[in-house]
Amino acid sequence: MKIISGVVPGAFRLAKLQVELSKKARHRLKWFDYYSSHSYNARLTCRYFGISPQTFYRWKKRYNPYHLESLEDRSCRPKRVRQPTYSLELVVAAQKLREEYPRWGKDKLVVLLHRQGFACSTSTVGRIISRLKARGVLKEPVRNHVSAHRKVISRPYGIRKPKDYEINEPGDLVQLDTLDLRPLPGVVFKHFTARDIVSRWDVINVYHRATAATACQFLDDLQARMPFPIQAIQVDGGAEFEADFELELKRRNISLFILPPRSPELNGYVERAHRTHTEEFYEVTESSFELAELRSELVHWEETYNKIRPHQALGYLTPGEFIEQWQKSRKEVMCH
Repeated sequence: MKIISGVVPGAFRLAKLQVELSKKARHRLKWFDYYSSHSYNARLTCRYFGISPQTFYRWKKRYNPYHLESLEDRSCRPKRVRQPTYSLELVVAAQKLREEYPRWGKDKLVVLLHRQGFACSTSTVGRIISRLKARGVLKEPVRNHVSAHRKVISRPYGIRKPKDYEINEPGDLVQLDTLDLRPLPGVVFKHFTARDIVSRWDVINVYHRATAATACQFLDDLQARMPFPIQAIQVDGGAEFEADFELELKRRNISLFILPPRSPELNGYVERAHRTHTEEFYEVTESSFELAELRSELVHWEETYNKIRPHQALGYLTPGEFIEQWQKSRKEVMCH
């Protein structure tokens, strides 16, 4: 076997027969197989694999064709590691305090240790606690979840909206939310609003309760009264948007995006829609607030909002006019 410049042709095949290498090491071995089979042209090898010459020459210097383990990553651990300077008495005292007060952190424990006469810093106490946990000497107690925190429910279909999700046309993203209405003492309604964030087209309805079942009913209204197909719906973490609602969206092949906790600003379009419908309909409409009558009045207001009321964000077009222009321009593009 002829050896030139310390590189063995076919070394990658040799590696498969003799040693088990990591994925990164096998990739580096491909560099030198390519390098040896292309007239030992380092620049060509670097361009082919997209690596810098400095990186290639550093590994070339380290590479031993008879010991392919030389292509493995080396430990970055320093040769000399600082050894603990605290006393055993301090460790025992810190462990005792932590076991007595398991929910207290290093900032509180260091104050108690100072009262006992120990001269130590907060970071030292933190290192002691971390070392005791790593050795298994200090064990945290099992927490009893007795508070009224809401149980986190897994979402089988809903996800966070991807950062690269593009919103270009009506229907790409519809924000959906509910609003509590208390028009009369003892009377509570749940108002549903869905707003398309491109065209500002709204669909609204009202129910006695906000449940997954009523949310599914509202989906029927939404798809029937939106003048374009819906690709994705964005909601908060409300219980009415779980369970059957989630399964229904999956059945209809509509993507579901869930907002992070405590972030209503990410649903700002529909939050602004709530204000519009409250100020321009509920606060100025004379109604008996019987559900059937209220729904009829809401349908009329929805028609007014979408087809008569000019919208500042659309250049004072109505949502209906905006959609007509969008459809016209889309047809022109398709014809060309």
